[in-house]
Amino acid sequence: MTVGHGLDEHRRRNLAAVESAFAAIGRGDAEGQLANYVDDLALEFPFTDPPKAVRSKTEALPYLSGAFGVFRFELVIDDVIACVDPDRLVIEAHSTGTYLPTGAAYVNRYVILFGFRDGLIATQREFFDPTQAMRSAGTFPV
Repeated sequence: MTVGHGLDEHRRRNLAAVESAFAAIGRGDAEGQLANYVDDLALEFPFTDPPKAVRSKTEALPYLSGAFGVFRFELVIDDVIACVDPDRLVIEAHSTGTYLPTGAAYVNRYVILFGFRDGLIATQREFFDPTQAMRSAGTFPV
């Protein structure tokens, strides 16, 4: 699937920030991921238990580094939905990867709402199935 087909130049620039961030995620590179974000970013994970919100690069770096120490995965964009506001995109994606402590497979699906400022990611609200991480870690209750 070709993603971003039909997007105007402004939206393509914003999508490029997401693609660069996703590439860094695939390398387990938190600093590389955050290079695509504004300093006062807002990352929200409403489906984690408890829900998590991160409000700056300073706060995000140890959070993401910790996650990349446990999970290594590739995010693939399945669809890009342009919003009326050119600085908003909705991304549907899926992941494949590994839970590093055991080598178990990790797969998930995501719907992510992105907001942009000056071509960088300013907000990211990420919806995914947190039970998939628990399944990979072997901690999902039966």
